[in-house]
Amino acid sequence: MKLFRQLSQTTRHTTLAVAVGVASGYAQASGFALNEQGASNMGVANAGAVANPENASIAFFNPAGMTRLEGTHVSVGAAVLNINTDFSGSATAVGGVPVEGSNGGEFVPTAVLPHLYITHRLRDEVAIGLSLHAPYGLKADYDDDFVGRFFADKTELEVIALSPAIGFDDGNGFSMGVSANLLYAKGRLSKFQDFTALGVSEPGYFDIEGDDLAVTFTFGLMYSPNERWDLGMTYRTGTEIKLEGDAVMTNAPQFNLQNGTVSGTATLTEKGMVPLEIPESLSFGARFRPTGQVTLLAGATWTRWSRFEALDILSTQSNAGTPNETISFLGARSFGQDGMIGHVSQNWKNTWAGSVGAIWQVTPAAALKLGYGYQRSPINPDFRTARIPSDDRQWLALGGQFHERRSGWTLDAAVGYFLMDKVDVAEQEYDVNDQPLNNGASLNGTYDIDAWTAALQLSKQF
Repeated sequence: MKLFRQLSQTTRHTTLAVAVGVASGYAQASGFALNEQGASNMGVANAGAVANPENASIAFFNPAGMTRLEGTHVSVGAAVLNINTDFSGSATAVGGVPVEGSNGGEFVPTAVLPHLYITHRLRDEVAIGLSLHAPYGLKADYDDDFVGRFFADKTELEVIALSPAIGFDDGNGFSMGVSANLLYAKGRLSKFQDFTALGVSEPGYFDIEGDDLAVTFTFGLMYSPNERWDLGMTYRTGTEIKLEGDAVMTNAPQFNLQNGTVSGTATLTEKGMVPLEIPESLSFGARFRPTGQVTLLAGATWTRWSRFEALDILSTQSNAGTPNETISFLGARSFGQDGMIGHVSQNWKNTWAGSVGAIWQVTPAAALKLGYGYQRSPINPDFRTARIPSDDRQWLALGGQFHERRSGWTLDAAVGYFLMDKVDVAEQEYDVNDQPLNNGASLNGTYDIDAWTAALQLSKQF
């Protein structure tokens, strides 16, 4: 305990502040959820997607809608998400020392998001389906000389879902369905670490990789009071993904256990876990066909992002907190909790998103789609970070559809552009009680974000 008291002040600002940064948040104000699940719905900004059973992608949006498709349907495609970012600002290390560095470069690479959906009508009242898709994901990599490198470097999250589904129809316009979403997630977090307050001139580098399996469920309802109207609702359950793996810290200070002075450096490895909250969501949608050539769509989604209160990295070793042997020895002194390797306060908020769209059947084979969406960001502006510098967004979408009647193939194409204001970031380090660390590092700046997406989808009825 004597050593802990001696080191409490000197190590208070030298430990980890890593976050599961959400690069998809730059283009997806809906946290780290990915909305690019098919060109047919992207063309209308996903408006009314839970009430629009155009093809097999309805197995993802609302399993109840599978009962509205005859025979067997297959949809396959991919979306491209391109995000351009520009940062300008400054940073300080521990004690207010200015940090020299660059704007981080183009740190969000272009992403390709594939998907596959299959549905089959067993009989009039029962349908089954299978989806393979990426419901969550992100990837970001700042240049090593980024001025904010003591807050963020690499951030990766990949989630793949395999979702078997079943739907039932009562024969009177009402359907219900459920799917089990089997999730495989893997992630990586890294950052540079400033140890100058302890007399170590070279920065350390922290890196953790991990993976996990989890399950969520989707429950759906659909009601069609007449041939013109379709109404849909889905509820997606939440869960916690626990990304477990090895945490590594290079150039970590080694202490003299008698007086608390630094006697050298070492590379430390510790078993760690990053718990990541997957939120519940509730979606509503409507499809209205006033004429045989025009379809109007509208929808809204509520998401319980308030589950994401903090991003913690926890030790899973029995010797957590052992001096000179574990990274959590440093983390616990800084963040105020034993066994803690890293902590970033988030305090996200529940959000609503809404969209409207229209489909114009120009000819029996060709259709034009338009959509507009607005999404509130779950990010708490008081805790916005370099890994998650997103804000509210608007989404303008344009799509086209061509159906070849003789073969039964349908091709959908869609493009979207995101309108976002510049985002200010004033990041600092906090303990587990959301109290700022005295004389901790800081990052202040502005992000100018520009993003677009494009998708192709090929569907066929057998």
